[in-house]
Amino acid sequence: MPPSSRRFISLPVQVADALRQGIGQGAWKEWLPGERALGETFQVSRKTLRKALAQLREEGIVRAEHGLGNRIVAPGAGRARKADAERIVALLTPDPIEHMRPHTLLWINRLKSLLIENGAKLLAFDGHKYFGRQPGNALKKLVAQQSASCWLLANSTKTAQRWFCERKLPCVVAGSCHTGIDLPYVDLDHYALCRHAAGVLLAAGHVRVALLNGCSGRAGDMESEAGFVAGVRESRRTAAAPPLVLYHDHSATSLARAVTRLLDMPDPPTAVLVSNSASYLTVVSVLAQRGLRVPADMSVVSRDDEPFLSFLLPTPSRYTANPHVFAKKILKPLKQILHGESVSPRSTRIIPDYNKGGSLRVVK
Repeated sequence: MPPSSRRFISLPVQVADALRQGIGQGAWKEWLPGERALGETFQVSRKTLRKALAQLREEGIVRAEHGLGNRIVAPGAGRARKADAERIVALLTPDPIEHMRPHTLLWINRLKSLLIENGAKLLAFDGHKYFGRQPGNALKKLVAQQSASCWLLANSTKTAQRWFCERKLPCVVAGSCHTGIDLPYVDLDHYALCRHAAGVLLAAGHVRVALLNGCSGRAGDMESEAGFVAGVRESRRTAAAPPLVLYHDHSATSLARAVTRLLDMPDPPTAVLVSNSASYLTVVSVLAQRGLRVPADMSVVSRDDEPFLSFLLPTPSRYTANPHVFAKKILKPLKQILHGESVSPRSTRIIPDYNKGGSLRVVK
C-alpha cells in the first residue's frame, strides 16, 4: 500500500486499542491502574491517556468513579489466551523511582534487563499510602487494579509486608523481613556489617563510638542497630564505653540536630557510623560548620555506598556491594515464582566488602 493511502491512527486510538486488548486478556481485574501508572506503562502524556480512557468509557468498557478511578465493567473477549500480566513483576515502593538512591536505581535497572531476558517485565508503583500504619484499603485496590505474577517490595514497612504475607500473595522483599513475616527476601547482612563496623572503630583505638540511624522502622535499620550494639559490647577492649545510638528521619535538619547532640555531649564520641550514604554528606557538612575535620577531629564511616562517595576527599570509609550482584540475587526467587516453583532458600544475605577509605583515623 502506498504511504499516501495508509490510514493514520492517532496515538490516543492506539492507546485505547492497547487498553482494550489488555482488559480483554485479563491484564487488569476490577480496576485499571491510575493515570500516572498507565502513562508510564504506555509512555504517553496524561492528555493522550485521558482521550483514550474517554473512548473506552463511551464504549462502556470502563466507568469513571469519582475518587476511585476507572472500574472495568465490560471485560470483553479474549480470555482464552493467558494474560501478559502472568509475566509481570510489580515493584512497589514508598517513593517514586526518580527519588531513590543511585545504588537502588542501578539494581532496579539491572533487574529490569534480566527480567526482559527471561520473558518478563517490571512495572513500578509507588506511594506512601501503601506503607502506612493501615495500608489495607490502598493495597487491596492496587492488587485489584494490577494483575502480577509476583510483587516486589522495596523499602517496605512491617504493615505492608504483613498484608502480603497474610494473603499469601506471591511476593519477594528487596530488603529484610520484619520479625514474624515469612516472605522470601534478599538484603545485605546489616547485622553482620554493623557488628564488623563497630569492631573496626574500636580496633582503630576509638573508645567512644556512635551510630546515627534512621527511625523509619525498616528491618534493615533495626538489624543495623542490633549489630552495632552487639559489636561494641562484645569487644575485648574493656575500656570501650557503652554504645551510643541517635536517630533521625533522614532529613538534613534532623541529622544536623543529631550531630549537634553528639558534639555537645560532655564526652562526645570520636567516631561515628552513619547508616545512610546521603546522610554522610550532611554529617561531614555539619562537622565542617563546627570547624571540625574528618578524620582528624571526628572519624566517620558510612554503612552504605554510592558512586558519588568516591568523589569526596578524604574518600569515605564505607561498605560496598555490587548492585548487579544484588539484582541477580533478587532474580532467583522471582524466577522461581514465575515458573510456579516454591522459593528456596527463603532468605539471601549478601556480605558487603569493607572499603578502608580515609575517613577513619587510627588513634595512637
